[in-house]
Amino acid sequence: MKKSIKIEIFSDGTIQAETQGIKGKKCMDYIKILEEILEAKTLDSDRTPEYNEKENIRVKNIENQMINGD
Repeated sequence: MKKSIKIEIFSDGTIQAETQGIKGKKCMDYIKILEEILEAKTLDSDRTPEYNEKENIRVKNIENQMINGD
């Protein structure tokens, strides 16, 4: 799933944001960035099921090879 943030702005100035496709506690990093950009503070927070999931990270091992020009 693609990582995204759904943001809703209501007529009273309230902002609601929801991270999507961001697993684990990393979603909170995105909310902190939004707080900084909007100069706002989180008043209430709910955790989605993705919060309790682990993110799979692929690591590709590339060996350094020396090329001999002989």
